[in-house]
Amino acid sequence: MTAPQSELQRIMAALQQSGLTVEAVEDGALIQDGETRVALFAEPDHQGGVIVRLHLDLDLYVEEDSLPDILMGMNLMNQGLDYGALNLDPVDPDEDADEDAPLTFAVLGRSVLWMPDLGVAEMDRLREHLRRFEAEVTESVERTLHGSRGMSA
Repeated sequence: MTAPQSELQRIMAALQQSGLTVEAVEDGALIQDGETRVALFAEPDHQGGVIVRLHLDLDLYVEEDSLPDILMGMNLMNQGLDYGALNLDPVDPDEDADEDAPLTFAVLGRSVLWMPDLGVAEMDRLREHLRRFEAEVTESVERTLHGSRGMSA
């Protein structure tokens, strides 16, 4: 269930006013800052306020036979993240794919932020959270992939 359209529109407008490129999608928004695109989804919290979910597609994919090593590496990386976490999502196989082919998983950055209201201070906090989330996840993955002990997929 998504937040009422007016709340999502207010979030999108505030992010646009801060200089970010914001594009509406079916059930949320795509936020672009430079080359990075973060999907933003909002839903009302039953206790009041709004829950904002952020998804960062890292364009990294792993096959199921690599999962033990990948999960151990992701666990170590997640320990150093303050504004998000790395998760694996199964990728739907192509219709033409061999049914014995190993499953593939996408590596995604995810974060959740609860906002008690949509006032100026909370919008500033959302922008800062969005900036830190993107930077932290991207830096952690790049450091791991390009470091001397890179994660092999």
